[in-house]
Amino acid sequence: MAGTALQLRTIAFNAKRCRLRQLGRKLDMCTAEATASLLQVEETFLACLARIDALILKPLLQADPSDQKGKENFKLLLLLNDRFQALWNLTEENYRILKQKCSTSESFCTQDVYAVWKGDLFLSLYIQYFVTFANYVVVHGFEHATKSKSEAWKHHKTVLKQFLAGFTSETSMSLALYTVLHKPLRDHIEQYILLLTKLNEVLKEGSEKDVVTSAIKEYVKLESFIRQVLDEACFTKSLWESLGCKFTDMLCVPERRLLEDSKNLHISASTNRSDRILLFDDVLVLIQGNSFQSFDLKLVWVDENCSEKSAPGLYGLRIITPEETFFLSAKDLQIKAVWQWKLNQAVRQALNGKRDFPLWGQTGEGSEPPSCRFFTYVFRLEGKFKSASYEGEWHGGKPHGKGTLKWRDGRNHVGDFKEGLEHGFGICLVPRRSQDRYDCYKCHWYEGKMRGYGICEYGNDMVYKGYFKENVRQGFGILENLSAENPFKYTGQWENDKKNGYGVWEDKDRGERYIGTWLNDHKHGQGIVVTQSGVCYQRTFHADKMVGSGILLLEDDSVYEGNFTEDLTFVGKGKLSFANGFVLEGTFTNKLGQGLQTHGILNTSNEQLDDRITKAQLGLEEFPVEKRWKGIYDQFLEFIHSGCKEETEESFTGFHIQTSKELRKSQEYLFCQRGTEDVSWKIEDILDELVQHQGLESLQSYLEKALKSSLHPLGKLLKALTIAFQATYSGIGANRHLLTMAQEEVKYYAKKIWEFYQGLLHLALEQKGQLPAKCVDGETSDQKACSVVLPLILPCFYPELFMLYMLYHEREDDLYCQGIVDLSLFPDIKLLEFLDVQKHLWPLKDLTLTTNQRRSLIKDKCFLSATECLQKLITTVDPREKLVILQKTYEEIESTVSRVVEKDYKLPMDDLLPLLMYVVSRAKIQHLGAEIHLIRDLMDPTNQGGLYDFLLTALESCYEHIQRMRLHQRENCPVTHSS
Repeated sequence: MAGTALQLRTIAFNAKRCRLRQLGRKLDMCTAEATASLLQVEETFLACLARIDALILKPLLQADPSDQKGKENFKLLLLLNDRFQALWNLTEENYRILKQKCSTSESFCTQDVYAVWKGDLFLSLYIQYFVTFANYVVVHGFEHATKSKSEAWKHHKTVLKQFLAGFTSETSMSLALYTVLHKPLRDHIEQYILLLTKLNEVLKEGSEKDVVTSAIKEYVKLESFIRQVLDEACFTKSLWESLGCKFTDMLCVPERRLLEDSKNLHISASTNRSDRILLFDDVLVLIQGNSFQSFDLKLVWVDENCSEKSAPGLYGLRIITPEETFFLSAKDLQIKAVWQWKLNQAVRQALNGKRDFPLWGQTGEGSEPPSCRFFTYVFRLEGKFKSASYEGEWHGGKPHGKGTLKWRDGRNHVGDFKEGLEHGFGICLVPRRSQDRYDCYKCHWYEGKMRGYGICEYGNDMVYKGYFKENVRQGFGILENLSAENPFKYTGQWENDKKNGYGVWEDKDRGERYIGTWLNDHKHGQGIVVTQSGVCYQRTFHADKMVGSGILLLEDDSVYEGNFTEDLTFVGKGKLSFANGFVLEGTFTNKLGQGLQTHGILNTSNEQLDDRITKAQLGLEEFPVEKRWKGIYDQFLEFIHSGCKEETEESFTGFHIQTSKELRKSQEYLFCQRGTEDVSWKIEDILDELVQHQGLESLQSYLEKALKSSLHPLGKLLKALTIAFQATYSGIGANRHLLTMAQEEVKYYAKKIWEFYQGLLHLALEQKGQLPAKCVDGETSDQKACSVVLPLILPCFYPELFMLYMLYHEREDDLYCQGIVDLSLFPDIKLLEFLDVQKHLWPLKDLTLTTNQRRSLIKDKCFLSATECLQKLITTVDPREKLVILQKTYEEIESTVSRVVEKDYKLPMDDLLPLLMYVVSRAKIQHLGAEIHLIRDLMDPTNQGGLYDFLLTALESCYEHIQRMRLHQRENCPVTHSS
């Protein structure tokens, strides 16, 4: 049984192998038959091509046209011949290879059918040939060719009969040429399709069958493409025959094809603006009378949703172009649909730069053209863009996105556009008429006008950095003249392109700084003038002229109250108070050659001038702190009120950017893709993070990070305020009479920053649907600003602010320094005795001395740790940290005393002051008066009345005591090194 089964399986296997061999032979035979048929077809086709070349093309190419039209057509004929030769050469080359293989009796496969495996190349050459052929048809090329060679072509009628069965002597010569040069090629494509179809029928399912099937589809498409190309060419040719010479000469281009004509498919334009509408593959043309308008299809948008604009019973399409919008109306919905589809497909293909394959698809499929495009267009109608060339992005018929505008007069604008207007960041170059220079505006735009922050580099060497509105400088800004001639710098408020409101003017030639109010580019109202020599005065100004009386503070501490001239000469009634306390009051005159004269009373009863006069603080009532730099706050407030939109952030808060390079980097940052490794300061992330940091410690850490960042809105606000502060109080502005103004300003900065933080937090909570948390610690907004924000922002203003404190307390600090010098001559024990420190508190164990040495000159060893601790007072700018240092100094003193008395010892005030004075004298801190008063003025109000307040009062008492000391024991103390 097993042997029988094996025999049966063997018989079945042999039968199956036999069938496979037969099928293989059948496939080989089919392939061989296909190859043989292809050889026969190609051989016949090559002979046909050879006859066309010899009897048709070569005689045509012998023509020598003399007229311009004939020359243009002859160039097209030359190109057509090149396409013909390329197709002929490819067919001949593949025929030769195939024939050679047949002669060697090798087995055949589908790869030998080059019409399949080289199908792309064949398709490309056929498409090129028929497109060029159609171009020649459109311009009446065959008609011109037969006319110019009419006598010669009489001899070729018999030749043409070989190609056309129905050719008679009456048949048009041009029609005969047209038929000869396209029909054999179309017939050959049909033969390709038939041959491949037969081959495909016998192939098994698999990759080879798939390839052949795909090739058949492509050749069918080619057949459809050729038919459509020739139909369009004839359609277009008929149009040129029907139009007048004027329109034909201007519109006829060999490559242009007519896609639809309102005479064939009736549709009309709005307001009777055209008699005829022509849709070409590159332009839409409206003809009215003897004139026409053409619209580039790349900048045509078709909107079907315009029923409200159509008359009753009509179906409309809105056509949008860069400068015009009009409507096309049809009485039939189907006609409207056909026009809409053809318009959209024509626009899409024009944007792609090539026609579809086949031209209109087999079933009319096709995607809509993109609404956003990139193109170049020159505006021609009246308007702000007349004669300007725009290259960039478009949407809905208007510049929208990134683009460049160029006018003929040299103006350029590069930047963002929205709905046809400059909107967003942009750079605009405007040539100056009188010079070969440009004004360069790098700023933000809103609906076609400058609005928001920008930098303008004028061609006259001036630079403006500030805010614009309605194309003029408006709000806070800085104008600086960088030229060597009359250099100046204005920092302040602008209104309607002029200096208006509070501002600071620095005249670098005169070495003067004006701090005050302005009106229409003139100093107007109250103003303070600070000079490089130290003279400072406050006057009322009217159109740049001083009026009325004022106060003049001289560098020698003399004070004059009354009227004086611009060169600071006293005139009229006045009062001159000298530093020594004398007061001269009367009438002052200054006659030429006679010097200053006065008639009045000299009062010598006062020993010294009152500090309230010599240290008078200017500008406090005249310039309320809340009215200074309003232009900065307004921008940030408007940003919050607008909802903190990211696209407007730099427009409102961009003042932190002070150079063109920074401005460019800022824009790159806004629009670049940032990685996850970067700290995100995008506004939506900022608002999210604000909600997460409402606890005191977390908030302080967050605000510290935010205020240090030039990308956070609060950091940007701080940078703008720093610039304004430095413009007022640095350099020439470092005058002691401005200390209170500056101190008030810094405190107000902290208040406003806290307010803006609160505004951002409220917005963030509102967007999340949450309510702001109620204050549980009872602190007011001002207290929060002082305790949380002020220490964080103080480093930005400390150099200028501390300089003002040093100048204000200069005389006291000089007395204090002299006292320190005197006390430094004492050795430790002597100084302790002199300061009346209780002897049982002396840290003698700290001194490695014998009994006889304890009264020697060895010094600076007692309370060394406390002294070193106090010296750290100058290493920080934060009043909180300074108070902590003072507390640690007190603890070090108390710790040393406890060690001496060998028990915990709490120092009473009577014992603390002498010991603290000893430590102060050994610490030798310069400008201690300035340090003390800065701490006092800027310390957290919650510390008043507490330990910090007590210790600061003790330090202040030591400072004042050292100033008033009369060191009577000095002469009794050995002070020379020889002792």
